[in-house]
Amino acid sequence: MWRNTRTRWGAVSILFHWLSALAIIGLFILGWWMTGLGYYDSWYNFGPWVHRSIGILLLLGTFARIIWRLLQPTPAGEGSRLEKLAAHLGHIALYVILLIVMCSGYLISTASGRSISVFGWFDVPALVYGLPNQASIAGDIHWYSALALVILAAGHALAAFKHHWINKRDTLIRMINPVHRPRKI
Repeated sequence: MWRNTRTRWGAVSILFHWLSALAIIGLFILGWWMTGLGYYDSWYNFGPWVHRSIGILLLLGTFARIIWRLLQPTPAGEGSRLEKLAAHLGHIALYVILLIVMCSGYLISTASGRSISVFGWFDVPALVYGLPNQASIAGDIHWYSALALVILAAGHALAAFKHHWINKRDTLIRMINPVHRPRKI
């Protein structure tokens, strides 16, 4: 089942979700680790290149994910009215903060006017550059929004585990298995 229905997430949505989660976690760990690298460390230039490349791919994937989400039905949420509202607002916050993280990363990387090489496959041009303190301000925004994203994503995961183990709902299973049949309650 590739497409979403009103009761299930399709394989494409599930793949977008888990690839994004892996990329976000990996980028956060790599980014944090890079802040401690010394000038003579072998990863001093390579780490940021990998970080930027994956970040641009995640940005492109996020745009594709948002378009896919707008074109597909959204499975009905589970839980109380308040839980459904919190989940909806939480998902919007995740997307907004994710876009802030990626746009601020782009502004850091292009502050000098150089394009971003994505694994040598293609370049993303510097469209906005030369603003006063661009790299510094974007760097602060990037760090704090990335931290907020990881904290919000952890809350998102904890809510999924709560629904799965405490409330005995199919919320987590639906995001893992596109052909899962809902439990009979």
